[in-house]
This record gives sequence, C-alpha cells and structure tokens, in this order.
Amino acid sequence: MNDAAGGNLTASLPDIGAACIAKARGLIPLLQSAADRIDAANELPTDVLDAMFDAGMFKLLLPRAVGGYELRPIDFIQCVQAIAEGDASAAWCMNQGSGCSMASAYMAPQTARQIWGDKRDVVAWGQGPGARAIRAEGGWRVTGTWSFASGSRHATWLGALCPSLEADATPMIRPDGKPWERTFMFRREQARIDDVWQVMGLRGTGSDNFTIEALFVDDAHSLTREYEPERQQHGPLYSFQAMQLYASGFASVALGVSRAMLDGFIALARHKSQAWSADSLRDNHAVQHIVGHSDAAWKAARAGLHRAVDDAWRDVTQTGVLSIEHRIEIRQAATYAIHVSRDITHSVFHEAGSTAIFNNRPFERRLRDVNSVSQQLQGRRTHFESVGFFRLGGEPNLRWI
Repeated sequence: MNDAAGGNLTASLPDIGAACIAKARGLIPLLQSAADRIDAANELPTDVLDAMFDAGMFKLLLPRAVGGYELRPIDFIQCVQAIAEGDASAAWCMNQGSGCSMASAYMAPQTARQIWGDKRDVVAWGQGPGARAIRAEGGWRVTGTWSFASGSRHATWLGALCPSLEADATPMIRPDGKPWERTFMFRREQARIDDVWQVMGLRGTGSDNFTIEALFVDDAHSLTREYEPERQQHGPLYSFQAMQLYASGFASVALGVSRAMLDGFIALARHKSQAWSADSLRDNHAVQHIVGHSDAAWKAARAGLHRAVDDAWRDVTQTGVLSIEHRIEIRQAATYAIHVSRDITHSVFHEAGSTAIFNNRPFERRLRDVNSVSQQLQGRRTHFESVGFFRLGGEPNLRWI
C-alpha cells in the first residue's frame, strides 16, 4: 500500500527514512544551481518547488493516515541537512512547513486531508502578538497580523496562533488552568500578504507578514497544538512537540550550510595559491589546522544533535512521553550546533581570502545565511542559560524548550 506522497506504508521506518534521505540528497545539485535565483527572487522558484514537492519534502512529518511519511526525527533532520547543503532557504522553508504539518495530529483526519492532501499543499504561520480570536456561533472571528511567515509565498494555507476569547472578549482558560491559545487555519488567499522580506540572509524564505480582519474560521479548522485531549494521531512522532523538530531542524539547516561552506573551501584550497606566493593554500599550516579543527567541530556538533534526537526517540517509543530531560538535551544540542556552524563558516570565509567576497562564489551567501540562522529564535544564546538553570536544579521556562 502506498501513501499520497509515494511512500510504502508496509516498509520499515528506517527504510522509509533512508529513501527520503536519498531523495533529499538527490536534490542538492538542482538547489546549488538555483541558489542565486532563489536569493535574488526572495522566494523559491517554480522548478525548485516542483522538485521538492515531487520528492515529498514537505510531507515528511505529516501522519501516514493523512498521506505523509511520518518519519523518525533522526531521518527528518538528515533530510533537512541535505537540502541545506544545496540551499539554506529551501531547507528553512522545508523545515518550517514540516513543523507546521505536525498540527495535523490535532485535527480530524478528513480536515487534515483537506489542508495537506495535495502534494503541493503547505502551511505557513508566524508570530502574532496582539492577535485575537473571539468566539462566534460555530467558530471564531480572528484578527491580527503575523510576521516571519516563512514559505508564505508558496503556501496554500496559513495558520494563526492567538488567544481564544469568549464572545464578550473575556479570556478563555483551559481545564489545566492555562490560557487557551488556538491555531486557526484558512486559505492563503483570505489574508493580505505584505512583502516585508528585504533581509541579509535566508532571502529565499520569503518570510512575509500576513493580516486578517475578523475572518470567520469554523471549529473544524481550529486546533490546540500539543494539547493531549485534542490529539488524534498517536504515533511516537506526535509525542514530540513541533518545537523540538524546529530546533533540531533549523540546527540541521546551519549544519548543512557550514558543511557546504567547509567542503567548498577544501576544494578551493587544493588549487588556490596565496597572493604573492607560489604555495597553494593547502600547504599553509594555519589552513591545515582550520580545516582539521573545523571538520572535527562540525562532526562533534552533528553527532551531539543526532544523539540527543535519537535518545529521545528511543525513550518515547517505550514510554509514549517526551521527558523534560530529553527536551533540554535537544535544545542544548541544537543551539550548540547552530553556534558551531556559524563559527566554522566565519573561519572558512576568512581563510578563503578575496575569493570569498565575490557574488559569483557561494561563500558570501552561505556566510549571510548561517548568520541569519543564528539570529533567529533557535540560535539564542539564552537557551544555554535555560539548560544551565535546569542542570543546577531550576525549572526553566518550557515554552522555548
């Protein structure tokens, strides 16, 4: 039996994962050749999207019951890394859209299929401080503006996270005492999209703003993310929150970019001679040290991330619960991988000399992209404070863990 994305549902999870990783790696040449166009257009071009949709790259975290691959996290982040070796913006959009698709586990399957059923269906969402949803008969009236909606230019649906209010505008409280925030799903054409994405790096993500005014969204198209009473898909993947997949996935974007940067520099150093010298870069002892150290640092950061993700998966498959300890481990490893990737990229860029500054070389774009990754939420240095506080016996704010 095959799913809508082309996966064999009778195959083992490792086999499905290996096939998806191979598909992702097969896209690297196309993505590398399209990277300049992606950067210039501030969005993913049609041929890139066609190839990614055909390979099922936006269905990797979607439940099998809804036509997705429901990959193990360890396989998913390797797919993200491979796409990032081709182009950072494509990988960022893929990871963002995949994280959004985990919301399908908290919706009725028939509604989830309506939203994600076609191979080109993608959801985008962003941050919406000040947004609100007021109770109405059969649904909600939703108002607000959401920013950093990565992939919104090729999305078919948008999602709006905001507080839920009663008809008299008083806040709704969940049975567990927490404010009731819900996510409301609606078609992209129902929103006003504002082109605000003029940025240094990750230009191709097209992370625009979108606005809706008192838009009616029925109950079927609203959900509470990571709220167990509403969970409808019970595979181990959905014991994870989207936050852990975002963290490890965006860290894998950074790892993919830094790996491509390091490999590109190694290829350059094998034949480039330094100015005023007949010696090639590879004969320079400082260059040899930087390559050896950077390669070791990259492998260690990647191994740490993979270990944290894999350990969490094994525990979840046995207990059905993702522990705070595993959430902390993933947050720590993901943030560290982003910082190591940024540092490697900076070192390599400098050693590439004047070659690195030209637009017709990929070095300057990768430098901009990896710095943009590190500037986002997932790269915040304060995550280390949360991890340290936990190690010292404190109770960190779990919203970002």
